[in-house]
Amino acid sequence: MDQNLQQIKRAKSGDVEAFADLYRSIYADLYRFALYTLKNPTDAEDAVSETVMDAFTSIHKLRSEASFKAWIFQILSVKCKRRFLEYKNLGDELTADIPDKEFSHDLAEALDLRNCFFGLRDDERLIISMHIFAGYSSLEIAKVLHMNANTVRSKESRALKKLSEQLSDSNKKER
Repeated sequence: MDQNLQQIKRAKSGDVEAFADLYRSIYADLYRFALYTLKNPTDAEDAVSETVMDAFTSIHKLRSEASFKAWIFQILSVKCKRRFLEYKNLGDELTADIPDKEFSHDLAEALDLRNCFFGLRDDERLIISMHIFAGYSSLEIAKVLHMNANTVRSKESRALKKLSEQLSDSNKKER
């Protein structure tokens, strides 16, 4: 049996160290997903923390050890969706502060991509994040978000096209 599956079985039976090891192995993916979805490092950390607490207290309910990663990302997706609702209720636009310095070309391109990504609608960022960072298929994303898989694919396609156009426009302005 795969060592990861053994850790999950141990965690399900109450082994705190096994759960901690699982958390350490998946933290970076969880955080990256939350950060690129929510656009705010503090909110991303909070969403991941809440996710881990919920996962820890309910891991005994996990039906299949093999679906641990999908299960924990589904919990995180729900947390991110709740944050979106909070944002809308607050009416505030959250943006990351980018220092005004000279950047290398690669870093400037990465920041352009990040800014364009943050310019997408919440649902578009969520779908792309779930696909790229969490590795979900469009069918899995559809199940988590309670959407039709074709709708997910078309939203993702439009969002990627929008990203591409924004990056192209950004590059033209720099010239």
